[in-house]
Amino acid sequence: MNRIGALFYDRMLGRSQAVGLEELRREALEDARGEVLEIGAGTGLNLDAYPREGVTRLVLTEPDHAMARQIAAKASLAPAAVEVVEASAERLPFDTASFDTVVGTLVLCEVADPAAAVEEIARVLRPGGRYLFLEHVRSDDPRLARSQDRWAGIWKRIAGGCTCNRETLETIRGSGLDLEDVRHGVFPKGPKLVRPLIFGSAVRGDVL
Repeated sequence: MNRIGALFYDRMLGRSQAVGLEELRREALEDARGEVLEIGAGTGLNLDAYPREGVTRLVLTEPDHAMARQIAAKASLAPAAVEVVEASAERLPFDTASFDTVVGTLVLCEVADPAAAVEEIARVLRPGGRYLFLEHVRSDDPRLARSQDRWAGIWKRIAGGCTCNRETLETIRGSGLDLEDVRHGVFPKGPKLVRPLIFGSAVRGDVL
C-alpha cells in the first residue's frame, strides 16, 4: 500500500468498524494469551481488541513502513507493551516455537504466498499454541464466487493488493495446524466481493 493509502486506511474502514467489524475483532481475539505475535498488523486497529488480561507480550509485524509508523499512536490501547517489527508474514524473523498465540486479521488476502505465511505461523507457535484468524474469503455461494473470480484482478489493483477470492480455510487446513473452531460471518458494510468472512482458531500439536 502506498503512503497515501496508509494514511487513509483507518478512515476507509471506519464505517465497517463502527457497525460490527470492531466487535468481530474482539470476538476473534478473545482467546489471545501469553506471548502474542500479530502478523500484518497494518495501522494497529486490533490493539484495542485484545483481552485486557492474559497477554504478557505483544509483537506486531507489518512489512509496509507507512502502515507500521502509525501503530505507535495506538500503542496505549494495547494490554501490554507493543514491539513493532517490519517483516513479511512469509519470512518471520523469530525462532521456532516462540509464541503462545499468533493473530492474523484481514491479512492472508494480501500476502504474496498465503501457504508460506501459514506455515510460518505454525512454525513460530509453541506446541498447544493457537492461531486466531479473521479473514474474508471466497464465497460458498457459486454465483458470488464466480463474481469474485471475474473481478479478482481488478479488485487487487484498486484495493492495495487485496485478493478477494482466496480459499483461505483450505490453506489453513493444509498447514499442519488443527482447526479448532471456524465461524462464518459477513464483513459489515463491506463491498460485496469481500463480504464472506471466516473467523476462528487453529492449534499447533506436538508435531507438525
